[in-house]
Amino acid sequence: MEGAVIQRKIDWSLVITWLLLIVLGWMNIYASVHFATSPDLVTRPGKQLVWIATAMVLAAIILFMFKPRLWEVVSLPGYILVVILLVAVIFLGSDIKGSRSWLTFGPISFQPAELSKITTSLALASLLGKNGFKLDNFKSWFLTILTIAVPAAAILLEKETGSMLVYSGFFFVLYREGMSGWVLGFIFLSILLFIFTLIGPVWVPFAILTVAMAVFFLTKYRHSRRSYRRKHKIKQIANATVLAFLTGAVIIFMSDFAFNRILKDHQRGRIEVLLGLKEDPSGVGYNVNQSMIAIGSGGFSGKGYLQGTQTTYGFVPEQSTDFIFCTVGEEWGFLGCLVVIALYAFLIVRIVLDAESCREKFNRTYGYCVAACFFMHLIINVGMTVGLMPVIGIPLPFMSYGGSSLWGFTVMLFIFIALHRHENY
Repeated sequence: MEGAVIQRKIDWSLVITWLLLIVLGWMNIYASVHFATSPDLVTRPGKQLVWIATAMVLAAIILFMFKPRLWEVVSLPGYILVVILLVAVIFLGSDIKGSRSWLTFGPISFQPAELSKITTSLALASLLGKNGFKLDNFKSWFLTILTIAVPAAAILLEKETGSMLVYSGFFFVLYREGMSGWVLGFIFLSILLFIFTLIGPVWVPFAILTVAMAVFFLTKYRHSRRSYRRKHKIKQIANATVLAFLTGAVIIFMSDFAFNRILKDHQRGRIEVLLGLKEDPSGVGYNVNQSMIAIGSGGFSGKGYLQGTQTTYGFVPEQSTDFIFCTVGEEWGFLGCLVVIALYAFLIVRIVLDAESCREKFNRTYGYCVAACFFMHLIINVGMTVGLMPVIGIPLPFMSYGGSSLWGFTVMLFIFIALHRHENY
């Protein structure tokens, strides 16, 4: 009787969406390589089937064998262990396609970066979920940023820029837990300043910064008139405005240095192609160019399953991994892309709604972390396949080929499903 009650409390809509995405993923992985392989377990589709089967076992274990309280208990030691692995892989990892992010043990290879998204989410949820913890003082901010920054910095040193960018999604979680919306606005402003510093004269980003700071000051000043300590409040606003302006100025002056001295040649090339600063359809822009041709050729309803010419003849590099979405576009068309994006949208929105229904802050915060990670992966991956984001190598959750990513995303999702089930038990 108890088992039946537990089963009823599982959010089966999340489980079904997960199943649909991994099935669609396998179908498109097979479509992307079927012209060059035979259907057996040593090929990519065969290996993916094995990983799907083991992912299902992992999902069942998490749901029915572990107590939900365990995840809060292991959050800190798990976080520390994975940070150690991230540091170790910098020195001991295998160099694959310019990225030193894989640990290899005989025939088995895995990316600690995939685990770090889970452990960082758990650690952040444990930190923010403590009684009385609020983002209103230096100590709380320092601990929170440190929790996010340590694994992100280690991943950046592994030259895994795409995985590092996913960590910026945690700022949406902080916004939910009390961070000012102005911080998100300043992050967006920083991105604009970086872009306009590269594509235009220096006065353009400074003009943008000045206008943004004026809007910030005037908006805050208007609200300060309602305060009993008006003079003190205006002084605080003025100080914050000056500090933000100086920070923006540093970003402007550092953008050119970071672009030319820190980024690698291929990374600079991809950004330049994206911003229209140069054209290189046969070089760094080849992947995106071929991907856009594949998606565009699919039209409204696609060419049909296994009928894509770009897919069949292997014109798009990494089509079964980072560029799996262009297989959907060519063979399933606009309708297929819409269905896939709708499934991800449903998954993310459903996670957020379930998180909001949680009474325990740990469960709610972890749910938002999961939703943020999926959202960032979706935006970055789909964005780069259609030419709106630079090519930085990041998988599409549950659909891209690879055991590490499939297991990592599955564990991340089902931990939340287990936590949410416990809330409703």
